Amino acid sequence: MITEKSVYDAISTVIDPEVGFDIVSLGLIYGVKIENEQVKVTMTLSTKGCPLHELIQQWVKDAVLKLDGITECEIEIVWEPAWNISMASERVKTELCG
Repeated sequence: MITEKSVYDAISTVIDPEVGFDIVSLGLIYGVKIENEQVKVTMTLSTKGCPLHELIQQWVKDAVLKLDGITECEIEIVWEPAWNISMASERVKTELCG
């Protein structure tokens, strides 16, 4: 059975190439909804003009679809609340902000 934790674990393999941290630790994933074989990921990006937005979304989708039993993955990009560094894990904040 797929759990929210297993989906987050899969997504945590996606690294933001601009900063070198996974997007879960960065706080870019706002929610995961699992319904049968379908997963919906609600996420944001660090900036609206992120040049890699399509690629990052595809990486998330690919990571989730590797989970046994998942046949569909929908990505919803939202801009509210706007991402800021306070949403990141303590480790990320320490390494990025000192």
